[in-house]
Amino acid sequence: MKKTFLRVLNTGVLAGMLSIGAALPAWASDLTTSELRITAGSTSAYINGSKQTIVKPYKFKGVTMVPVGVFKKAFGSEIRLEKNDVVKVKEGPHTVTLTIGSSIAWVDGVKKEMGAAPKMVNGVLMVPLRPIAAGIGATLAPSSSGEMVIRLLQTDESTDEDEGGINLDEGKTRIGNSYYGWSINYPSDLMILQTGEQERMMTFGAEDSSYYLEVYVSDQDVSLDSDDLLQQLVQEAKETGDTVLDRESIAKGKTPYARIVVKDADGVLWEMRQYIHDGRQYDVYLADYEALNYKDLGKRAALLNSFQPTYVQSDRTIKDLSTVDEGMRSTWNDDYGIELKIPAGWSMDNNQMIYEAKDGAYLQLRVTSAPKGATVKEWSGQLDKWMRETFTPDSYEPIGSYTMDVSGETAEVNEFRYNFGDGWQTEFDVLLQKNGYRYYAEYTFPEEQTKDREWFKSIMKSVVIDFDTVSDNFGQLDEDPYLTDKTKAVTRTSKRYHYSVDIPRYWTPYNDRFEYSPVVYTFTGGQFSIAASEDKSIEMTVSQLREAYTEATKTRKNFKLLSSEELTFAGVPAFSFIYHEVDNGVPYTGRQIVFEQNGTTYTITSGLNDANKTEVQAAALEKAVNSFTFIK
Repeated sequence: MKKTFLRVLNTGVLAGMLSIGAALPAWASDLTTSELRITAGSTSAYINGSKQTIVKPYKFKGVTMVPVGVFKKAFGSEIRLEKNDVVKVKEGPHTVTLTIGSSIAWVDGVKKEMGAAPKMVNGVLMVPLRPIAAGIGATLAPSSSGEMVIRLLQTDESTDEDEGGINLDEGKTRIGNSYYGWSINYPSDLMILQTGEQERMMTFGAEDSSYYLEVYVSDQDVSLDSDDLLQQLVQEAKETGDTVLDRESIAKGKTPYARIVVKDADGVLWEMRQYIHDGRQYDVYLADYEALNYKDLGKRAALLNSFQPTYVQSDRTIKDLSTVDEGMRSTWNDDYGIELKIPAGWSMDNNQMIYEAKDGAYLQLRVTSAPKGATVKEWSGQLDKWMRETFTPDSYEPIGSYTMDVSGETAEVNEFRYNFGDGWQTEFDVLLQKNGYRYYAEYTFPEEQTKDREWFKSIMKSVVIDFDTVSDNFGQLDEDPYLTDKTKAVTRTSKRYHYSVDIPRYWTPYNDRFEYSPVVYTFTGGQFSIAASEDKSIEMTVSQLREAYTEATKTRKNFKLLSSEELTFAGVPAFSFIYHEVDNGVPYTGRQIVFEQNGTTYTITSGLNDANKTEVQAAALEKAVNSFTFIK
């Protein structure tokens, strides 16, 4: 993690950070109206006209979620965490009782549905704004600029400055992450600033902005000693242009580590440390904004020396920043109103809604528009047809269909298996249609990984969809790409290289800038490309290919050149090579056609897996190759 990228927290931002347990407001008279202004998606809030920085509010299921601390900061409300995840917000005669994970609240003893449940997000409790504001007697209205304005009429007696807010840190002397296995001392002036999406990176700052701390965790399977770590740190400093002022490798102790002190381009002094433990590398960065000499960082030694690449689960003095619950982590996509939980170790791309495990398991969610009058049954049949057109009969097998509840709606689940040649994969497709939109989930895993069947059930059980969000944010969306007719094509041209070619619409462009070379398309089980060179002659290109094929035949046991011939292609003499190979267990047939026109040498390369060589796919590929035409 490049520390220079993260050094964006200036004094004004740090000083404005709003944390649970902040001081109570001072009221100017016995009777006053307190005001809070916030905007969903913005870290700026205005409390009685004073700008503050808060954890960013967001919308879920149409409900604006805010950090619970804003009620204490703005109105002096008493906020207490009690047993069994119960949180009480008290303001004057009013009490709002919440339970983390439940959308039910009790307002002065009356049961209320909030529309969304309070939840911990990166160590901060986020709660529904409107029901809590109303519950403590405040008024809430939108402003013309899109802000939410919350006002509360109060007297001095309505607050009690001797009673603190929600105290999630009571008795906590260390802070860390149980999932990634580390902890460090938790001084009273340390504030949590930011947590990376997968918690690998966590950043902290001092209340007085005097220092910044970051912990970053990465996988490291190579056994490294303290000298190796020191070399890595020095190399990182060189790459970022830092000046190394001090360095040390510590081989003694339970966990050897290395440390350096550097001065960056802005003159800020940093101490950087690296630890290795149990297949993970821990990078600890501390910037001291007050230090003038490298020796000044000695005053931070106690904090840095307290870092341990371990986490003791039984130690109740550690504040756990991990959001992992029963091996799963919550994630969501605000644009489509989808929230779900995925296994903690998976990579996450929430924008594309793609999630992957290192062992080959894969989950993708997609939202598309439903064709007018179409049904889930028709959709299911079209997907089966697509698979049969994509895989040969001995490489695809439907298993069965059933229904399951997904976010309160009935969804169809289709189970099948397929094999590219390197092993059978199991796939579950989940189909749900609602309000003119289709919600699709695809979960794939190597068939022998039976535990993924349970992960699939757990993931789908966790899915919560706000079905109004898509219609609020989108109009007409694309239709399901799996339903694209494989016989339809679009003509693309290159003015620079003077050719046109018909590309099947179902192919995916990898590089489709036709004024450049190469042009590359992929599709399930195959690929197609056109390369054009004005620098290499056809004689040299063909000679190099022949040498490569000869060498491959000698050195690669699964490679076989099936044919090499001269022919006429696109009206000019050409050379054609067809070969068969098994690559990483997947057998496929490839073809290269080389020809020349007006000083430009063209090479068309195509390939198709044996498992995907259906009549439909083979015909589409052949048609695309033969559509190549020279133009003026």
